[in-house]
Amino acid sequence: MTNIQFNGTAMQTDIETLAQLLLEQGFEADSRVATAVNGAFIARHTRATYMICDGDQVEVVAPMQGLSLIHI
Repeated sequence: MTNIQFNGTAMQTDIETLAQLLLEQGFEADSRVATAVNGAFIARHTRATYMICDGDQVEVVAPMQGLSLIHI
């Protein structure tokens, strides 16, 4: 089990990659969201190979009208 923070909420997961985590949390594979791990932006094309580690802080935000971002 890996212990992470997902949008500020502590959780445990068995996933290995950021892409798997997004699917586990109900996002579609082609979701147009921004992702960051430990404060660093992770591009969509690298999510499938980006490995999630114990203690990671994952943030997912979606663009809103006017180009502002909100947590989902």
